[in-house]
Amino acid sequence: MTTALAAAALLAGCNLAPTHQNPALPVPDTVGATSGQPAVASDASDASDASVQAAAALGWVQAQPLRDVIALALSNNRDLRVAVEAIERARAQYGITRADLLPSVTAQAQASRARTAAGMSSATAPSQLSTQYTAQLGFASYEIDFWGRVRNLNEAALQQFLQSQQNQRNIQTGLIADVANAWLTLAADEARLQLARDTLASREKAYALTQRIHAIGSTSGLVLAQAQTTVDSARGDVATYLAQVERDRNALQLLVGGPVPAALWPTASTLRAEAQAPAALQPVPVPLASSVLLARPDVQAAENALRATEANIGAARAALFPTISLTANLGTGSRELDGLFGAGSGTWSFVPLVRLPIFDAGRNRANVQVAEANQRIAVAQYEKAVQTAFRETADVLADRAQWDERIAAQTRLVASTQKAFDLSEARFKAGVDNYLTVLDAQRSLYAAQQTLIGLRQAEQVNRVTLWKVLGGTPDAG
Repeated sequence: MTTALAAAALLAGCNLAPTHQNPALPVPDTVGATSGQPAVASDASDASDASVQAAAALGWVQAQPLRDVIALALSNNRDLRVAVEAIERARAQYGITRADLLPSVTAQAQASRARTAAGMSSATAPSQLSTQYTAQLGFASYEIDFWGRVRNLNEAALQQFLQSQQNQRNIQTGLIADVANAWLTLAADEARLQLARDTLASREKAYALTQRIHAIGSTSGLVLAQAQTTVDSARGDVATYLAQVERDRNALQLLVGGPVPAALWPTASTLRAEAQAPAALQPVPVPLASSVLLARPDVQAAENALRATEANIGAARAALFPTISLTANLGTGSRELDGLFGAGSGTWSFVPLVRLPIFDAGRNRANVQVAEANQRIAVAQYEKAVQTAFRETADVLADRAQWDERIAAQTRLVASTQKAFDLSEARFKAGVDNYLTVLDAQRSLYAAQQTLIGLRQAEQVNRVTLWKVLGGTPDAG
């Protein structure tokens, strides 16, 4: 007895839960640090090779640094990791439900020893000790699926598993688009920062020249003060874009899931006209068949959700009918341990059970109504997903048709405003015109150059968005 109690106490001390350990923080040691341990594609999991291959398959991504950043995000982004684990959870849940299609067989061994007090069976009966050993193999409450309740629950779990896969694909597609857009935004702000710095340098030279002219009395103090305002304005723009570039880097590193290596940052020349476009998609046939949108992961996920609700209706309806379950076991029993498997010690039992719902206060019928309402909701959600896909694609295609003309027109505008600025500056230096004309031409040129940077960024974002709304097909767009 003492040995048995000691064994029980020892087993009671066992704990199969994993030991808690805080994960390493994927951020620098101090807030505001510009560097840290860079994220790498092998940090996340054994699926890192798949992440690199997935990024390499994006034929529309022309810039190798952008492709490498996308690979890092596919390996390290925490939202994507959550989606992947949700698939594993749904797969396990499907396995649990599928197991209900087959009986669960268990083995059981039992030993009991009891003492009966004297006088329990009769006034003169002495106390008794009884010992019993049993060993059994069997299953309990296995439901015979006459009406398809278990099969429909299994189908619903399967559709939920497939839905989780589509959700993961949707998150991955959105992540790739978000990373590309964040990278392009950073490239545009780097270009704006470089433009502001170049403008500041140019205005400082002009101001120095104006100071010398003013010193010899060839221009007024008003002109000198106006030149000073242009320098201060440009210096303020430089500070603004320096802060914006840092915010852009923070946003990109959040998407990536860790610090981005310095070699992968875009530069101020990334979006210039003479540079290779970071995103280059193939032309899309117009008109585009609406059926193409049915392959989008969000539409596929909505369809899986609809199929799951239809299966749940079948399961709810089956609950209105009788259920038949079986319990059976085969084993052996004996008063002596050495005779447990001897001749004549065999035992068996077979217990069929029929349950017929008689009165449940309308619970089962209400469950059917709930399942049918969920199915109607899923239909509306599926239709809304298709309508949203159609609208998003139509909007992107509407913008796409005009981008070449808009950028060409803005490029010509920059060239003409540059010429106007050069002429006005030359006229001012020759004493033919006043400095207000130079200031006006200078502001117009700066605004036109900023607008051209924004248009080039928006055109690239439009290409990425087109790839996304078409469902992330490799060469869509």
